Amino acid sequence: MAMGGGSHLNGHRAPRLFGRERPVHAALGGREAADIILWRRPKVSASILGAATAAWGLFEVAEYHFLTLACYAAMITMLTFFIWTNASAFLNLPVPRIPETILSERTAKQVILALHRRLTWFVHRLYAIACGEDIKKFIMTVVSLYIASVVATCFSSLTLLYLVVLCTMTVPALYERYEHEVDHLVATGARDVRTHFAKMDSGVLRKIPRGKGATTAHGAAANNVHGWHRSHVN
Repeated sequence: MAMGGGSHLNGHRAPRLFGRERPVHAALGGREAADIILWRRPKVSASILGAATAAWGLFEVAEYHFLTLACYAAMITMLTFFIWTNASAFLNLPVPRIPETILSERTAKQVILALHRRLTWFVHRLYAIACGEDIKKFIMTVVSLYIASVVATCFSSLTLLYLVVLCTMTVPALYERYEHEVDHLVATGARDVRTHFAKMDSGVLRKIPRGKGATTAHGAAANNVHGWHRSHVN
């Protein structure tokens, strides 16, 4: 399925999701992580999803304790390495080695820096919304956070983490496959939401007084977000 030029359905062009101009792979960074999320490397993607599912099943469904399972795994691993190392001299087997990627300092730094960039963008974005004069975006953010808090009370932390991994490993790949249809549906829904908000804004929100501090804080917050975006995204 073609990825460029926006989505077309019934001869009409629909804007891409979140107003992006790049394909999904490029929007996700265009690197190895994007290949894994979009199942360009199916073996690695399946391994990650399988490992997450197995961990969730062991800890959440079977109710194993993490420390107990970790000790068992360490004992089995040490026993395997001990037998393999001592048998290698008699069976002409190579001595087992720990992959360098597991202990790579460069990989650890890349992961930490990527998480730091995402967290910094998220904090600046929340600050800009909280201090800005766009009350519609503020209300939508508060409602979204409230819905997220309600959903979080229905699941354990491990289940929520597993759902995040599951969505990360499935939703982008499905969206890339059905991009045209999803963009069309989202554009239609967004148009309806804007219509309802316009009616509510003209009837209710414009009557709410806002002080001068909101405008000043909004300008400073916007500058912070735009400056961070230029320095990290571009």
